[in-house]
Amino acid sequence: MTTRTAMTITMDTSMGIEAGNFSRLLVWFSPAFPIGAFAFSHGLEWAVEAGDISDRDSLQAWLDALLRHGSGWSDSVLFSVAHRATEARDMKRLAEAAELAVALQPSKERRLEATMQGDAFVKAVETAWDNPGLAALRAASEPPYALAVAAGAASAAAGFGREESLRAFLTGFCQNLVSAAVRLAPIGQSDGLRVLAALEPSIALTASEAARASIKDVGGLAIRSDIASMRHETQMTRLFRS
Repeated sequence: MTTRTAMTITMDTSMGIEAGNFSRLLVWFSPAFPIGAFAFSHGLEWAVEAGDISDRDSLQAWLDALLRHGSGWSDSVLFSVAHRATEARDMKRLAEAAELAVALQPSKERRLEATMQGDAFVKAVETAWDNPGLAALRAASEPPYALAVAAGAASAAAGFGREESLRAFLTGFCQNLVSAAVRLAPIGQSDGLRVLAALEPSIALTASEAARASIKDVGGLAIRSDIASMRHETQMTRLFRS
């Protein structure tokens, strides 16, 4: 593990959700935030072609599995670890989360998805906001940075609580994949909204559990999703980069 030279980071912990700036959290985790999320489907494109996802129910089941047992869970734990490490100014633990988040990506395309969005997130946030959490991340570890870790560090430095931040992060994750499904045409916009509404309890539960999790809790069982991301690499007709 490579840890860069330590530096003093001053965190803004006075600014909570209740105190305002909730709009900032919504902006950061919106699918419209300029990190290129629209270009990735997280293997969903192959799952549609293979017939695993063909309607509202199958899409909801797929996304629920990601949240509870797959990348949604693991990314949430890594987000939480990065958030906690940033709050504690624990550069070693932040570096560990950053490097593990990149190393654990199950395919070339998923690594591209996580790191391109992560690096773009760092650049976009620092363009408009002063965020010492991202300065800490860059001091702790070399790029590329996975989105979950960059988002966790930035949220902590902005004074946003772990669970609230995780809810926003996971909602944005689901919104992007529902949008991908609508573009791939197995569902329409109305069914997409119904899927998002149905996933609210899973998003809340995952956020709550991940907020208390440690790095030892990273891991999942959504093997079909991992395979989908690998199969997508050789899919003949593609709209998405993953």
